[in-house]
Amino acid sequence: MGRGRRHRGRSQRNQLEDSKENVRKPLKSDASFDSNIQNRTWSNLDFEEYYKEQRIVKAEEWDSFMDILRKPLPAAFRVNSNGQFCDEIRSILENDFVKSLQAEAIESGELEAIKPLPWYPKNLAWHSNFSRKEIRKNHTLERFHEFLKLETEVGNMTRQEAVSMVPPLFLDVHPDHFVLDMCAAPGSKTFQLLEIIHETSEPGSLPNGMVVANDVDYKRSNLLIHQTKRTCTTNLMVTNNEGQHFPSCNSKRTLSIASEIYHHTIDQLLFDRVLCDVPCSGDGTLRKAPDIWRRWNSGSGNGLHSLQVVLAMRGLSLLKVGGRMIYSTCSMNPIEDEAVVAEILRRCGCSVELVDASDKLPRLIRRPGLKKWKVHDRGGWYRCYKDVPKSQRDGILKSMFPSGRSDKDSTNGGNSYEEMASISSDESAEEVCDLPLERCVRILPHDQNTGGFFIAVLHKVSPLPEIQEKLNQRRNLSTRNRKSSYEAVSDTVVTKSEEGAQEIVLEESSASDNNGLKPPEKESTSKEGIIELAQELDENGKRKVPPVQGKWKGLDPVVFLRDETVIHGIKTFYGIKDESFPLYGHLVTRNSDTSSKGNVKRIYYVSRSVKDVLELNSAVGQKIKIASVGLKMFEKQSARECEANSCSFRITSEGLPVILPYMTKQILHATMVDFKNLLLHKSIKFSDFVIPQFGHKAAELALGYCVVVLDDGTQKLGSEPVKVNSSTIAIGCWKGKASLTVMVTTIDCHQLNQRLSDTKSLNV
Repeated sequence: MGRGRRHRGRSQRNQLEDSKENVRKPLKSDASFDSNIQNRTWSNLDFEEYYKEQRIVKAEEWDSFMDILRKPLPAAFRVNSNGQFCDEIRSILENDFVKSLQAEAIESGELEAIKPLPWYPKNLAWHSNFSRKEIRKNHTLERFHEFLKLETEVGNMTRQEAVSMVPPLFLDVHPDHFVLDMCAAPGSKTFQLLEIIHETSEPGSLPNGMVVANDVDYKRSNLLIHQTKRTCTTNLMVTNNEGQHFPSCNSKRTLSIASEIYHHTIDQLLFDRVLCDVPCSGDGTLRKAPDIWRRWNSGSGNGLHSLQVVLAMRGLSLLKVGGRMIYSTCSMNPIEDEAVVAEILRRCGCSVELVDASDKLPRLIRRPGLKKWKVHDRGGWYRCYKDVPKSQRDGILKSMFPSGRSDKDSTNGGNSYEEMASISSDESAEEVCDLPLERCVRILPHDQNTGGFFIAVLHKVSPLPEIQEKLNQRRNLSTRNRKSSYEAVSDTVVTKSEEGAQEIVLEESSASDNNGLKPPEKESTSKEGIIELAQELDENGKRKVPPVQGKWKGLDPVVFLRDETVIHGIKTFYGIKDESFPLYGHLVTRNSDTSSKGNVKRIYYVSRSVKDVLELNSAVGQKIKIASVGLKMFEKQSARECEANSCSFRITSEGLPVILPYMTKQILHATMVDFKNLLLHKSIKFSDFVIPQFGHKAAELALGYCVVVLDDGTQKLGSEPVKVNSSTIAIGCWKGKASLTVMVTTIDCHQLNQRLSDTKSLNV
């Protein structure tokens, strides 16, 4: 596996943990270190020497560059564009906090306390000139801090570094796109992508697109799940596959019997957009993670370069022709940035082009990508690969250099190495890349008081060419599990039987998925596989769906809910019509035993796009490791009142906004006074409501879950669905024998009550 090359034996999981967890947040042992951040001057001579030599800024800018790196990173946050109170929150920021915090800003020597990021659309992203620590500790800023905390907890706002908001905006996502976020944790960019997917959808309707948020680390993906749960979306799937091995699920490679069992409508999982925000050394985050000053060395970037290339190549192989991929890092190191992009373009030839994004976000200050750089290692600085001693070539690859060539490459016809790379014996001559790397985007901290970031926008023009070095095709099945992710771009393992029979594709190819490699004309399977499939026929010779088993350790399988009794009970109790909001085929559980409704505890709703992907994944043998899918819509209620009803499932708070437009039963319309009293007291007897008629109607409802909608004067009781718009406010309640009880968290009740009070005072 190691092949003698340093770092090749490390798994992507270890690389991810090193780069994203240890780099992007302070070490636990550095608590006292973090508390004195603002009182110390951070320095690392190796860091300064390295970036001076790479000339990422002009000499006259160097002091400004270093000064800003030693200052704490200001807080940044983004208003959820799909949030119900988006306009109100933006108004509070513009008309309240901009003015009320100004005195504190002047005292701190700042011109402005908070201001909208000038390049972010619609004033939805904001930048504070106070650091996160100052906001937490300063008494004057306490109200602002509480506001940020509350709005973030209920999903109206996301705390996110400013430069981290840029890649999704460059991706040009549409509501019908299939989007893959390859290394998604902790989830702020995924949240942003989901916002864009839903942004142009009508209230109460589901977009046709979806987002697959992948992260190899299960623990980190839990944070991602928590982060994205606040979007209340049915169009999300969270997965735990290695990014460089993410399966495309090509059902054309499966036997026809499987395709007939699972009636999927797509044959292969390819994406319109891919966000490849790779693990990196993270030195662009020095301002929020100053411990990097002590640990930084040039070897971190060198060690991640190969993984970054493989991840990017896998992303491109999963991208549809005509699609767009963003390659990004929070590193300023050209070995992780331009060198990776150059290697991608060399491998892909004319099939992928680097997009000029200079017209995107015109108010964002950015620098062009570098076209020349050098490589540093233990042996010193190297201008070209031919100068690297053989003893150092285990850690320094030719792809790290601007030309990506070696002496051997330069003798194989075409232009000479010297002509291509402008190399001479003169020490002052430097290797220059002939690719249009100036189209890359470099964001430097001192330009707009941010962190450092790198972005490349790639457009797939045609299927990828054949990969010339098919190292993995030369491996037999016994060595497959020891395959190096750094050496292999393709995941196809091709072998031949002892009798020299036809080739068998054992796993889908990263390089052959839509990139020009032709699959075998015929496919075969093992004798045991044929017997296994034969056992899937029932006594009448008809094909039956095989039982679902948990393939992935620690994760329950995703199972489509087929229990007609449960589904019919939900439809009848809440008055949901199939033609308006189909339930059958869109409800899934994470419990393999669904033989009786008593075993189903939680039911999730998935959009049509997610449904199609789940069916395809089943057809190809559950290749995608799914951590979370869809939106938790219904939850089992064990109350005795449910025994008298045909439905024992209540609607969850996160599922209510999606299903409310299609409900015709169990709905109450409350005036402002009774609605606010419910939020305040949590439980009220029918006879104690201010409006007696409301109490009478509540008493007439069936026992169990119900929805209380704030009456805006336009709603009427009846069998028609609730007319939902951006101003509709509703909460879930439990109708007991004598009272109505709110089924909303205390935080949500407090936030909503406060919002209604603010709205009322504004109206007055």
